[in-house]
Amino acid sequence: MKLTSSAFENNGRIPGKYTCDGQELSPPLKIENSPVLAKSFVLIMDDPDIPDFVKEKFRIHVWDHWVLFNINPTVKEIKEGQNPGIKGKNTAHRLGYASPCPPDREHRYFFKLYALDTLLQLKEGSTKIQVEEAMQGHIIAKAELVGRYERTK
Repeated sequence: MKLTSSAFENNGRIPGKYTCDGQELSPPLKIENSPVLAKSFVLIMDDPDIPDFVKEKFRIHVWDHWVLFNINPTVKEIKEGQNPGIKGKNTAHRLGYASPCPPDREHRYFFKLYALDTLLQLKEGSTKIQVEEAMQGHIIAKAELVGRYERTK
């Protein structure tokens, strides 16, 4: 399975349009070579490069920007600004996409796509932790795309 974006290369710079300095839209994503046996996809976007003061304030190690689950496995493209699954809650306690907005330096944003052999029995607003727990033992493939962003000063 492969996850790409027409907006940026793997390990490339996320265009400002998809950040807090732009339109705050989710970037377009393309899914290739998904497993035939997949019953659903999960998409998680998170940032492990958050500063220590954020980790301490929120008591977290990673900032969750986007949690989508029960995406139809026939989906081959997630269009810009779209949420083609059930929206989970991000660290900001909002549903859907929360754009990159690093307060200190360049951060890496990991877009992780999982193919599952089941649909998750979770409600909208589930957290990344709840989604990750529910998908244990059901992951049949994984793809990852990394984008980078640093705010201009």
